[in-house]
Amino acid sequence: MDLRLTDRVALVTGASRGIGAYIAEALAREGCAVGICARSEEDLTETADRIRKAHGVPVYGESCDLTEPKAPRAFVEHAVEALGGVDIYVGNVGGNQRGTFMEVSDADWDDIIDLNLKSHIRTSRAAIPHMRDAGGGSICYISSIFGRELGGAGLSLYNTTKSALISMGKVMAQELTPEGIRVNTVAPGSIRFPGGSWDRRVKEDPEAMQQFIEENLPIGRFGRAEEVADAVAFLVSERASLITGACINVDGGQSHSLI
Repeated sequence: MDLRLTDRVALVTGASRGIGAYIAEALAREGCAVGICARSEEDLTETADRIRKAHGVPVYGESCDLTEPKAPRAFVEHAVEALGGVDIYVGNVGGNQRGTFMEVSDADWDDIIDLNLKSHIRTSRAAIPHMRDAGGGSICYISSIFGRELGGAGLSLYNTTKSALISMGKVMAQELTPEGIRVNTVAPGSIRFPGGSWDRRVKEDPEAMQQFIEENLPIGRFGRAEEVADAVAFLVSERASLITGACINVDGGQSHSLI
């Protein structure tokens, strides 16, 4: 299927490795120029060079910390200068800090809210005017199945911020769709990729991870980052022109929510 993404400009945050890097590569494969950012300059440079060489598209990379209030706008404006505009924004940057509700501090809450929510708010605010200038665009946030249902004890920070991201995307879709800007979220399940947490756990305790798969993953395996990336590439393309305000699970049947 031709996703009609050739010559579009896509920005992907948290894209030096893992799911973000796979998303950037999937969009580049479809012909997008891509702007990527992450904290690690070395990883970011390697990823940008790999994508540029493999797919022959313009790639802009910027090492920055999107929890810094001015960093999201700076990244967007620098990418626009380098690539000529913004048609697509994929908000992938995020993280977690485990701890029971009574253990986590105000500072912990501030850190995760800044990373998992405010970074996307600020980047979106900076990107949307450029999408308006272009006559439309698409935004996709990377949430989690634990933004749709209970993740378990110790995940109050993660659950709350990932749920907020889905909620924000839904409201934004109502406000922006009349202007030709669609907003959706993707909720991955347990995704294994080289260097990721599930990959590390499998290597450390393969028997326990096989039991986890049997008990939790109906598809019989961990998800792959490229499967998340392919879903995102479709959602941000005009092939998904009727889809906005949606949250799409990419989890192999792992989640239990009915909505």
